[in-house]
Amino acid sequence: MDQFYTPGRLIRLGIIGLGDRGFAQLKVLLPMEDVRIIALCDLYEDRLLRASDLLKGSPHAEADSYTDAMDLLLMEELDAVLIMTSWETHIPLAILAMQNGIVPGLEVGGATAIRECWQLVEASEETGIPVMMLENCCYGEEEMALLMMNKAGLFGELVHLRGAYEHDLREEIGRGDINRHYRQRHFLRRNGDLYPTHALGPIAKLLNINRGNRFVSLVSVASKAAGLSAWMKDHRGDLPALKNHPVACGDVVNTIITTSQGQTILLTHDCTLPRPYSRGLRVQGTRGIWMEDNRSIYVEGRTPHVPGHWTHSWESDAPYMKEFAHPLWTAYHAFGKRGGHGGMDFLVLRAFIEALQEGSPMPIDVYDTATWMAITALSEESIAKGSAPVAIPDFTLGRWLQPREKAEGKYALDE
Repeated sequence: MDQFYTPGRLIRLGIIGLGDRGFAQLKVLLPMEDVRIIALCDLYEDRLLRASDLLKGSPHAEADSYTDAMDLLLMEELDAVLIMTSWETHIPLAILAMQNGIVPGLEVGGATAIRECWQLVEASEETGIPVMMLENCCYGEEEMALLMMNKAGLFGELVHLRGAYEHDLREEIGRGDINRHYRQRHFLRRNGDLYPTHALGPIAKLLNINRGNRFVSLVSVASKAAGLSAWMKDHRGDLPALKNHPVACGDVVNTIITTSQGQTILLTHDCTLPRPYSRGLRVQGTRGIWMEDNRSIYVEGRTPHVPGHWTHSWESDAPYMKEFAHPLWTAYHAFGKRGGHGGMDFLVLRAFIEALQEGSPMPIDVYDTATWMAITALSEESIAKGSAPVAIPDFTLGRWLQPREKAEGKYALDE
């Protein structure tokens, strides 16, 4: 247990946004002895009350409650703040936090404009305050095992990677006005990859993006928007204006990204058609390939097959996942998984907290955060221009070419 709760300074934490995601993360944080939640914020009083009730009888019971994030961010006692609000507010709130000397941890989401990504980077550089995107999928058990496989050279030289956010969210989006979920307004008004980072984060770490490699350009293509419209016609007769509202976001958005080292990445955003959940990860190199959807692997010279042109066959990835298990996950299984999303919510929060305690670089830093978030705005631009190629900014301003300080230790994600 000690390796997950090593002695460290107490982190005084605020949480902005207490909807389903913020409330779930609040529950993950409560047992952490080196964290003290001293402030809560949400626009909605009922969410604040639910969170305050959860804190009763705990060391966090005296947390102040706010309905205005500006008031919370004026608290001098805060070390850090978790921003669990609507996508379009993540960067503005993070900038305000840094300007007040508070370290922001951002829940995932895409940017609305490239300008705000630059503003995020500039605010961090000017204040010296770090930023971390809380991309939990970077700490998934399979994703971290893939880091180990890649480090061992199992796939050879990486050539092509795929990832996706494929999740039937028609009800959540279609009832967004009722359940107060921000996804609805984005899907109704924007056409692009609105949620790229679950797939892109782990891929970027495999490819050493911003550390010897970088994204260069992208092209995005969107299908028609039929799935959500059909769902609302069937289920939202209570509100004719919404039932007949045009939907901007295509049901399937595909984005191809090129890198400076010549790899290609295919991202898929697929949230408004009936389907099982998948992040669609695929890693392919000169020696082998791994695919999430069938949990299969093929490694040249290792996977058994009968010689011949048509006889290559998949094998289960289970033995490889055991052989290349990441040390963090080996320890985590012994400790006992906890929190949501298969345990990776706990790990990403611990990564953030322990980096704060140690004063070490964030494992997902401000340049990663800006680069990953920018894909949403850039995909919108590409689609609006008839699926034209769009350059991806270098938010490091050339620092990706040289070695620079990086996270080390058990939560490190860079090779």
